[in-house]
Amino acid sequence: MLTVYSDLHRLQHGQSELMAGTLKPCLETPSRADMVLDAVRRRELGDIVHPRRHGVEPILRVHDAGYVDFLQTAWPRWLALGHDCDALPKMWQIRRMREAVPEHVEGQLCYYSMDCGTPITAGTWQAAEAAADTALTGADRLIGGERAVFALCRPPGHHAARDYCGGYCFLNNAAIAAQALRDHGMRKVAVLDVDYHHGNGTQDIFYRRGDVLFLSIHGDPRTEYPFFLGHADEKGEGEGEGLGCNFNFPLPAGSCVSTWFVALDCALLQIARFGAEALVVSLGVDTYLGDPIARFRLDSPDFVTLGARLAGLRLLTLFCLEGGYAVEPLGTNVVNVLAGFEARL
Repeated sequence: MLTVYSDLHRLQHGQSELMAGTLKPCLETPSRADMVLDAVRRRELGDIVHPRRHGVEPILRVHDAGYVDFLQTAWPRWLALGHDCDALPKMWQIRRMREAVPEHVEGQLCYYSMDCGTPITAGTWQAAEAAADTALTGADRLIGGERAVFALCRPPGHHAARDYCGGYCFLNNAAIAAQALRDHGMRKVAVLDVDYHHGNGTQDIFYRRGDVLFLSIHGDPRTEYPFFLGHADEKGEGEGEGLGCNFNFPLPAGSCVSTWFVALDCALLQIARFGAEALVVSLGVDTYLGDPIARFRLDSPDFVTLGARLAGLRLLTLFCLEGGYAVEPLGTNVVNVLAGFEARL
């Protein structure tokens, strides 16, 4: 399987995030991509290529122009205020507050963020754009005849909505790639999110659409981040609801492999019913039993099974890396999915 990778991911290296009321070192670090790339090479998964530049136009197909401009300009504007630290918001626009975009960069940082765990740094835009290019190059290769591609995206993307960042995510790589596949003539595309945390950003982008099916298997938002999206009764709006294009499978903390794979089988049935021509997988492996910020019970061999089940759909498939914060086994778990997929073809 071809892997697309950019070393520009290193430019996103936040120093701290607010966790349990304390500023702590960021869990989402460059070492995550290093571990995955090492595993890809060690297992001889296939060729590794650099992404090509696509410019901002494919990004603007799914993201708000004002939000993209904010990401491009936030850091120099932050520095101009005399700050010498990462940029984090200090409040949020919330119930009964006026919904208007502030002019000041500190206000925009609050408006365009959903949490205080996603620091903007000197290299955030360059790294996020490179991650989007990584996913877009994977989509290009599918269109060009590849059966499956792994986009080793960092920073991840599935929490980034049309006009806000969060959950370590700035640009929604999977959604950008899915839209590119549609723009290149694929009539229907499915996005399956297997990360422990709900893909709220991807749902937000496609919620009213009938041409992109979104499905997510994740921790129950009543107790798990991102809390405010991911419930089973969220079925889409407009065309999205009418054509049945949004499915959430929230599972309780502690769910084991048997429970998780029942949900996967339900999701695969919906993908087959939808008639997708291509599948984009938001590949988070924080469902692993040793992950520090998740509470499912999948073990490393279970990721081989996941890959094999996905291959059973017989669809053109793009894998986009999302979460997974047990860093030592991260590469093994990711490559197990890809190897399981390849073995089933």
